[in-house]
Amino acid sequence: MLYRNPEAPELSDEEGGALQDAHLDHLATLHEAGHLVAAGPTALGDPDEELRGLSILKVDVDRARELAETDPGVRAGVFTLKIMPWMVPAGAIAHTPARFPHSSAEATGD
Repeated sequence: MLYRNPEAPELSDEEGGALQDAHLDHLATLHEAGHLVAAGPTALGDPDEELRGLSILKVDVDRARELAETDPGVRAGVFTLKIMPWMVPAGAIAHTPARFPHSSAEATGD
């Protein structure tokens, strides 16, 4: 889980946009490598806007932390992490293969 860092650095709109694109690229790359099952923002449902996003990875906890710590938003100090193991029976999660966007423009079709 990604949380808003209350001590995050101030970013210009341009810096924030570039960081968001780098974050999306990171997630898409994890998905293409077969590590990421699902990811998305959560702030819309959080009245305090502290929880910003959730990712489900199919790796062990140590590997999940290692991969999450390479997220550009985490490295820049914008997000903090909470890693939690989640165990489900084999085959309990089925999904149609999807493609994650590598940028905001790609996500919106611009």
